[in-house]
Amino acid sequence: MYKPQNLSDYLTKAVADLKQNPERLHVFLDEGGTRATATAGLSFEYDYVLNLILTDIGLDLDLVFVPLLAWMRVHQKDAFANPDNIKKAIRFEVDMNSAKSLDLSIKLALTERTIVKREEGGRLHIDHPPEVQLNAAFADDIWKLYDGDTLLAEWSVPKLP
Repeated sequence: MYKPQNLSDYLTKAVADLKQNPERLHVFLDEGGTRATATAGLSFEYDYVLNLILTDIGLDLDLVFVPLLAWMRVHQKDAFANPDNIKKAIRFEVDMNSAKSLDLSIKLALTERTIVKREEGGRLHIDHPPEVQLNAAFADDIWKLYDGDTLLAEWSVPKLP
């Protein structure tokens, strides 16, 4: 799995309180499971709740949630894909320590693909590919669909009234 360490590193660089005091960030994996299909391969998906505990940080939650949302849009895009995902994607609890600091628990519903490929001699190779990145919707005025060098279709992007 790469997401817990990747997010920990990212937040430690992005959040000023954590940059100065990285020991205030604690990472736990809760409610974990795996999903595999009955195919011949051994590839599967991790499904877990990542619990971030930030202790004794400042009171402005935006300083944590804005970079966190940016990370989620790259590393867990499907969290925002439908209403059911949105409701459980990010949950949090706050404990006020004083007028200047709080403890914050953030729970993220995450998944990670694990691709297992069989190589020569029965050797298995494991890969944790990053999330698929899609282009922004309606980024261009004209879309062109190609098969190799052959133009298959061209159309104007629908505009809002």
